[in-house]
Amino acid sequence: MTPAPGDLGAILLAGGRASRVDGAAKPLFDVGGRTLLSAAVSAVTDAAARPITVVAPVLDETLPVAWVREEPPFSGPAAAVVAALASWADEDDPTWTLLLACDLPGVVAAVRRLVDDIRLLPSDSDGVCLADASSRPQWLIGAYRTRALRDAASVLPLGGRDAPMRALLDDLAITVVTAPDDLTRDVDTWEDLKEARRRAAHAQEEPS
Repeated sequence: MTPAPGDLGAILLAGGRASRVDGAAKPLFDVGGRTLLSAAVSAVTDAAARPITVVAPVLDETLPVAWVREEPPFSGPAAAVVAALASWADEDDPTWTLLLACDLPGVVAAVRRLVDDIRLLPSDSDGVCLADASSRPQWLIGAYRTRALRDAASVLPLGGRDAPMRALLDDLAITVVTAPDDLTRDVDTWEDLKEARRRAAHAQEEPS
């Protein structure tokens, strides 16, 4: 069951330095015939998310998204979330916000899992995020109450500049759900990209 229109928005983080891949634009890596960014936009669009805001320089003008930058650029994921929320009109806020990094080959399945899990959260929960096999929370694979994110963002010093995601989410009541590696595996290195492409090719070769 997908949340009703207006219940879900999305913030996609796509503007990091990507130092482990020599500064390449990771969101534009092609995996399985489309870019990681395009896959993320498709995943949240299919979940009926609106608005969809990408925090990055404009990487693909064909995508149906809004683009913003954190200030200053490269000042971290918390600042990126603050910038995205500042671009939304408070009165039009969705109830929930999908918050996703744009380096996830398994983003489609991850979004489906998050949308399903929202329905199971207790009323006093501020959100849900997936954890990897070692039970480490992946804060940038999550769905959070937009009001809770706004309240947390409003008290971050310097608009979250150079702050980690934990600083933004530390006081929120977040349910952490361990998920399969296919949902949480990201592309941080050239070897990760090679492996993601190998897995995608193998999946396409499997009989339907």
